[in-house]
Formats: sequence, C-alpha cells, structure tokens
Amino acid sequence: MTRFTLEQKLAVLSDAAKYDASCASSGTSRRHSRAGDGLGSTEGSGICHAYAPDGRCISLLKILLTNFCIYDCAYCVNRVSSNVTRARFTVDEVVTLTLEFYRRNYIEGLFLSSGIIRSPDDTMGEMVEIARKLRHDHRFRGYIHLKTIPDADPALIEEAGLLADRISINVELPTDASVRTYAPEKKPETIRKAMADVRLRTEAASDRTHTGRRAPRFAPAGQSTQMIVGADEANDATILGQSTRLYSSYKLKRVYYSAFSPIPDATAKLPLVKPPLAREHRLYQADWLLRFYGFNLDEITGATEGGNLDLEIDPKLAWALQNRHLFPIDVNRAERDMLLRVPGFGTKTVDRILATRRHRTLRYEDLARMGASLKKARAFITTIGWQPGALTDSADLRARFAPAPEQLTLF
Repeated sequence: MTRFTLEQKLAVLSDAAKYDASCASSGTSRRHSRAGDGLGSTEGSGICHAYAPDGRCISLLKILLTNFCIYDCAYCVNRVSSNVTRARFTVDEVVTLTLEFYRRNYIEGLFLSSGIIRSPDDTMGEMVEIARKLRHDHRFRGYIHLKTIPDADPALIEEAGLLADRISINVELPTDASVRTYAPEKKPETIRKAMADVRLRTEAASDRTHTGRRAPRFAPAGQSTQMIVGADEANDATILGQSTRLYSSYKLKRVYYSAFSPIPDATAKLPLVKPPLAREHRLYQADWLLRFYGFNLDEITGATEGGNLDLEIDPKLAWALQNRHLFPIDVNRAERDMLLRVPGFGTKTVDRILATRRHRTLRYEDLARMGASLKKARAFITTIGWQPGALTDSADLRARFAPAPEQLTLF
C-alpha cells in the first residue's frame, strides 16, 4: 500500500469529506479559553466553510478519519468496490491537525466522519478517542461534530455525545426500501433506534436531578441527519414527508439534503436520477417553509405535478402563483400567517411589519427598509403608495421570475 505524507492524507481525506453535509456550532453551549485553562472556542469567526442558521460563519476542519470502507453502498464514492485513492489518518494525526489549524486561526472546530474500517465499533472507538484526547488531554474548547455510526455499540455513541457539541446519524436515503436495496449492510430500524437513543439521552441531559443539579451535557447542539437525494426514484413529496417525520420523531436540529451525482462505475446499479444542485436548493427552501412559515406538505408539493418542486422558481412563489385568488393582501391589515406567505417576506421582515404597524401605517418605501424583496412581493401586496393593479393576475407574472431561456451550444 502506498505510504502518504500527512499533507497527502489531508488532500485525499478532506476531498472525500465533501460528500458529508456538515453544520456549524449554532445552538451549542458557549465555551471559551479566555481564562487560560484550555484551548479553543465555540464563538467568534474565522476562515469559514459552514454557516450557522443565525448567519454566522463557522470554520471547521472537515475530514474523514479514513475513506477505506467495508460496506458497499451503491451511492457512495468510498464504497469497498469503488476504485478511489485510499488513505487513513491515525488518531494522533487528526488531533495534531485540529490543534495546529486552530492555532493558526484557520478553524474554530472539527467535523469528523469516516468510512467503516474493520468494524463499526473499531471505527467509532477511534473517533471517540480523537474527541477524548482533544477535550481532556488538550482541553480543546472549540466545536466538535462527530458523524456517528448507528451499528456501533450504544456506549460508544453515548460517549461521543458527552464529548461532542453535535452528533449526527445518517438516514442515508428517503425510504427504507431504498436503503435495503442500495445499502444492504445497513438496517433502517437500527438507524432509527440509534437516533431515538440520542434523542432520549439529550432530553435526559436537559433535566435536573432531585438535588437540582444538571446531568452531564450531551450533544448540546443536538443531532442532525443527512439524506441522499437523487440516488433513488423518490420524489420531493416523499423526501419532505420523511424529513417532517424525522423532525417530529427525533427532535432533529437539521435534515441535510445531499444531491447525488452518479459516478461512472459498473458496480453502481442505480436508477441514475441525477438531480441538479437546484433540486437540493429547492428542498432546503421547502424544508424551511414547513418548519417556520406554517406551510403544509400538500401546499408545497401541490404546486406542480408529480410531487416534485418547481426547479425554476422557489416553492413559496410557486404556491403564491397557484393561489392568486388570495392576493393581493393589505400589509397594514393582514394576519401574520398570511404575511409569511407573501413571496419576498421573511420571518424577520414580517416581525418588523407587525411591530411597526402598532404605531403607524406602513408605506411602500418602508418595506424595503425592513428587508422585503419588493421585486417578488409587489405583485402580492397593497399598502399606502402601492397598488398592484392587474399585475397580480397578469399572464406573464411567472415569466418575470423564471430564468430566461438560454441558447445551448451546438458544440
């Protein structure tokens, strides 16, 4: 086997980690080393490749422990049958990289995933050992996200939660049938049990004991999961329905959607439903509408046929165009739930509208100062200084927002 330098391993295993969706340290407890008793911080900003839900940039060293794997998941570039360059870090190498990158102000934390080597317990054990050395031996106070292995010993997953800020367990694909078909070594029921155990352990850690003391912190930033989209034939309604159930059942902080890009390989027997990155983006937008804007699944996926989202326009705009009879609405009189359905109005904009109109009447020019995207909103609202007239029902309204036709090259 070729022996790589640490720099060569980093090149291979950081590139291999690009298929793992990571999250930033939003929601974790605040820890820092300003008192001189440790190293690192979960606060601040740096050279960043991830964004927290509140908009903060978070820099993470995002790597795999190894891209060797004993599993043969058809959608995974690192599956055992895939012909890719392989590398593997030692525990101490990951610890050293994390500390040295932090000292150089390149990162604020570590996102660590891995292929399965030897067994789930062996792999999970090494990942836990990395987190243990960082936390206890080097007193690292920065953010740690561990991608855990559901088949591993529950005691190892529990220890991971005691050391990391966030842990995640991948559901892999939108349906159990797809998991059994394309990842036969993985069992959907095992994945769900592991996620349920994490939820219970997280809830227990937030309760106080009879003495009033809190239990040891356990994954204070919660758990998340990742779902591959496009590797099977599930439509967007199925994907979003599964996400809704996951949020409800396991109190997830986030479901991450990862667009599948087929890799030429005779061993990958997939339907090759290759989604553009636009599909991944639309799923995130729809996910947000379901969680924070009061939409239900049928409203979002019913705007087009076949249960899939419109790739040319965002799902809120697609819904509004299908429901023009509800518009325009008066910004100074409409209820909050209807304001949230106006294209171009976000939750912060709506909160500012409601707060301001308690004291005075809003004018059209006020809305831009509040963060509204009037290019989208103007067809769906009325206020002092603005009436859309026939714009709301105009035949070419959708064309105003859809991308312009593009002439394809012949060569």
